[in-house]
Amino acid sequence: MIYAISDLHLSLGGEKPMDIFGELWKDHHLKLRENWLKIVEDDDTVIIGGDFSWALKLEEAREDLDFVHRLPGNKILFKGNHDYWWQSYNKVKKALPPSIQAVQNNYIPYQGRLALCGTRGWTIPGGENYTAQDEKIYQRELIRLRLSLSKAQEEGFDDFIVTLHYPPFNFRGENSGFTAIMQEFAVRICLYGHLHNVDQQDVFQGERDGIDYFFVAADFLDFNPRLILDS
Repeated sequence: MIYAISDLHLSLGGEKPMDIFGELWKDHHLKLRENWLKIVEDDDTVIIGGDFSWALKLEEAREDLDFVHRLPGNKILFKGNHDYWWQSYNKVKKALPPSIQAVQNNYIPYQGRLALCGTRGWTIPGGENYTAQDEKIYQRELIRLRLSLSKAQEEGFDDFIVTLHYPPFNFRGENSGFTAIMQEFAVRICLYGHLHNVDQQDVFQGERDGIDYFFVAADFLDFNPRLILDS
């Protein structure tokens, strides 16, 4: 089975109390652990869609990585905008515990039949505060998504699950370069997170242009990994 959850915002080795964001976040890592142990089996896969840790450096993220490593399942990790500890993909890859794999410009095969692809994403064009720097990062992230999907396709995959940290739509719910690329590759499922509090009121979930969208931010799910694929 494939589960997904995003925005864990762990800080076990630091001093970032999450309950300043509301009572829901008090000791949230304990809620996450309890729920995870009830749901996930050792041979399951859990996609973690970014904003994994508040750590600023890779060595500071060690306790958070070990915490998740000790939970059941194989974990596929994507980068979020707050993952400052993730600077060099090669260094991150070497430092990850055995049960965790990272995706950046690549993909992870699942049971030899589908490819887990994706990238961080970024703010979508259309807002009044959108800057030239946003456009530069947006275009780079489009390239990274295409790289991820293209590598999987070149190696024989034609069934894809894409994980983005940012929503693939702009604030008006309009399509973007990310949705266009996913439609081009006939992506089956797209996962995303990033949004919190009142921004979660208008999240889109369901089928759109042939793609099933799931919003998987941890606080939205009450820290329960969400079942994505039951097979």
